[in-house]
Order: sequence, then structure tokens, then C-alpha cells
Amino acid sequence: MMKRFFGRDEPSASAEEPEEKTLGFFDRMKQAVSRTRETLSSKIGDIVALTRTVDESALEDLETALLTSDLGVQTTTEILEALRDHARHKAIEGGAALRALLKAQIQAILVAPQKPVPSPEEPPKVNFLVGVNGTGKTTSSGKLAAWSRAQGRTVLLCAADTFRAAAIEQLEVWATRSGVEMIKTKTGGDPAAVLYDSIASAKARGIQDLYVDTAGRLHTKSGLMDELDKMRRTAARLVPGAPHDVLLVMDATTGQNGLQQARLFSQAAGVTGIVLTKLDGTAKGGIAVAIARELNLPVRFVGVGEKMSDLLEFDAGAFVDSLLG
Repeated sequence: MMKRFFGRDEPSASAEEPEEKTLGFFDRMKQAVSRTRETLSSKIGDIVALTRTVDESALEDLETALLTSDLGVQTTTEILEALRDHARHKAIEGGAALRALLKAQIQAILVAPQKPVPSPEEPPKVNFLVGVNGTGKTTSSGKLAAWSRAQGRTVLLCAADTFRAAAIEQLEVWATRSGVEMIKTKTGGDPAAVLYDSIASAKARGIQDLYVDTAGRLHTKSGLMDELDKMRRTAARLVPGAPHDVLLVMDATTGQNGLQQARLFSQAAGVTGIVLTKLDGTAKGGIAVAIARELNLPVRFVGVGEKMSDLLEFDAGAFVDSLLG
């Protein structure tokens, strides 16, 4: 039997996070990519100290810095080729010119896969959150619910990760903190069935945004991707075009190792965007660039901490400025 869990508004929640309210997006992003910014700034400083005109030797040094910042071989090669092509036509004079060209290259890569997210003619907009366990998928579901509420939208959470008992309980906590209702079933229940119930409830009450927390691992003989495909078919039967947004939650600290997992999910689950979690100073920020270039997927949100307000809507310009500003 499906159950509804009613979250409650907690006025004290905003009082728990005053320090985040005083910082703007740029400052918080700058903190998140501090490790990468220091690496790149130091390397660019070293290059300029050795030679005013950026030559092949300097570009090789920059290549090493980009690789150690988690941009990956493919993305780094593309950036370096563009810089070499520029240098063949016009010399790159000094660190300011190199920094400006590098910023332009990185921002172009980040912007390329961005496109509008389709909205259904009638609610709900169905949003799947997918990814392996441990990436912060359930937490991100709750934070996105709070983000939607802050935009003035009505929200419902669906606990479709029924194979991990802790996921249901964890999402209940976030439902309470976000002040939204959650639909759940018993542990081990059919994820497609709880999704069906959630969509029916959202349609009946005109809920605008439905966030579906999916399983990251299954304990049955059927594969994870098969289960996700079943859920996609269920959603499409109930709401035209659903799921409208499939967000893959990735852990930034896994770096290049997480890209292969992302490729598998992208192929099987129809991923439309990335939520990059744990970008809080310990991760190498270049992974956001590698995702955009190698997966051709936009980074839509970044997680920079554990609090409710620590999920930021991604802005390519602010990200590049904070990385190389």
C-alpha cells in the first residue's frame, strides 16, 4: 500500500544557515573551486615569470596543470589546440592574455550543451534523479524540492529508491525540512508502482514539480537500467513527454573515474543534465568542464555543502570567473 508522508514547514530552518545567506553565488563558487583555482593561478604565474610570450614549452606546462585539475585528456587537448591555433596567428603576450583565452575556451565548452528544459503543457513536470549510491542523490532530491519551492512552485517528492531502506527515511527528513509531501511505499516495493501513485497524486492536485529519487543499486535479478527504463515507460504513459528532466547525480570527488558511470547512465536513462555534488573545495573543479565536453551534458546544479541552501543553480560565467578570475 502506498503511503503519503506530509512534510512540515520549519521556520527555524532558515535561521540555521545564516552564513550562507550572506554570501553570493560567486563567493560560494569561488570557495568551492579554491583548490583548482590555486593550482591554475600558480601555474599561470609560473609561466609568465619564465617568459612573457607564451610559447610551446609554456603551453606544455599549462597542459599538465589542466590535466591535474581533472579536465581530462580529451578536453585538455581541445583547449590546447585552440590556444596553439591562436598563437600561430597572433602571439599570446603575458598571463592576462593567456588567462582571458583560457576562460573563453572553458566557458564555450560549458555553454555548448546547454538547452532549455521542456515544460509539459499540463503539470506535473516529472524530474528523475538517477545515479549510483553514495553520490548524494537522495539529498539532492530534497534540496531540489526546496529550490523549486523557493521559485514559488508546488512540489511533490517520490521515494522510488525502495531497495535501500535508509533512502526512504532520509528523503522523509528532507521532505520535512523542505515542507513538501512525499509518496512512499514499503522497503522492497515496486519503484514503478510508487511512481505511478506519485504521478496520479500530482496530477489530481495540480502539483507543478515531481522529483523522483530512483535506486542506485538493486537487489533483484533485474538490472538497474531495466528498472529505470520501466519507470520511464510508466511516466510516459501518464504524462506526455515524461520524464521531462533526468538529472544524473555525480560525485565531483570521483573525478575522471565517475565519467564512465555517467556514460552508462546517459545511454540507458536518457540523462538531460548533471547535478555535481561535493564540489566543496576537496574536489577538482575541472571535472565540470570534462562533463560538458565528453558527455555533451550541461551541469545544471552544483552541491557545495550539506545544508539546504548548498545546492546552487550552475552558471557557466560565474564558474569560469571563480575558477580563473
